[in-house]
Amino acid sequence: MAGAGGNLEQCGYKYPLPRSARVGLMPKKRKSRGRHKGGKGREYMVQCDECGALVPRSKAVRVTRPYTVIDPQLARELRNQGAIIPTYKVTKTYCIRCAVHRGIIKIRSEEERKKIESLW
Repeated sequence: MAGAGGNLEQCGYKYPLPRSARVGLMPKKRKSRGRHKGGKGREYMVQCDECGALVPRSKAVRVTRPYTVIDPQLARELRNQGAIIPTYKVTKTYCIRCAVHRGIIKIRSEEERKKIESLW
């Protein structure tokens, strides 16, 4: 920088702060930066079950749903006869794009994003 003209304004350098210090001055879209980790540092990556993308663990959306192997009509008939049908809990991990595409999470306006409430 000093060899390019001496004065910072002459060489086109607008800010007196280095770039690493200016990063904190940029506007934030979300208070949590779209993650749940807080200030814990780096987290390991998980793979999206829909598209295979690698997503940070705190950013991924996890959904647990009951799953049965048997067809629903057959299951209803068996339940009427008194059979017990096993159900398994399946946990799937989605990236944000796939969660929005599947309707698991909704896109919210800026005012709604500021409210702290459960999405599901």
